[in-house]
Amino acid sequence: MRDKLAAMLTMQDEMNTKVHSEWKEQGFEWYRAIWTECAELMDHYGWKWWKKQDPDFEQVKLELIDIWHFGMSILLLSGKPVDELTLGMEADLDASKAEGCFREAVETFACDTLSSKSFNVARFAAVMKSAEMNFDDLYLGYVGKNVLNFFRQDHGYKEGSYIKQWNGREDNEHLVDIIRTLNPNCDDFKDQLYAGLKTKYTELNA
Repeated sequence: MRDKLAAMLTMQDEMNTKVHSEWKEQGFEWYRAIWTECAELMDHYGWKWWKKQDPDFEQVKLELIDIWHFGMSILLLSGKPVDELTLGMEADLDASKAEGCFREAVETFACDTLSSKSFNVARFAAVMKSAEMNFDDLYLGYVGKNVLNFFRQDHGYKEGSYIKQWNGREDNEHLVDIIRTLNPNCDDFKDQLYAGLKTKYTELNA
């Protein structure tokens, strides 16, 4: 787990640097992105008692992966070495337990985020467990989304020229399809995934 946490922290720093070379000095409100994502994942899970709603766990997990991006960015701002950060993260992930129902776990995490303007790994892990999401789910989902984010940036996302709908389906959906054809334990998994996205993007948007 520690090696995978270190890999994700490094990837997040690289992604943030690609968006802005001096991202750590910009004062971005990462905590605000987190609680906003909490509201979105609550919608995917369902909270309206006046209508029938079935939890969409795939979308819930995607929102949690997005929150993980923002949370790691906050942790990186501490200036602590990656190996020191991973020790604390690993301990929090291992020790956390699901707290009550999913909605309450999300609210507890969101309240903590708003009050502290930071990222509580243990609270986040409690939400994960309430959603029946394990660490391997988080890692694979994160690596996939990170590669997609790099792909988007390389193909005009920031400039507005990137095409997000490929032949009537969102790039996120194509990402999932491509991941299913690959072995995530391969050393060049990221490279294979990027190449797969490029091939599919070219084919469908020619």
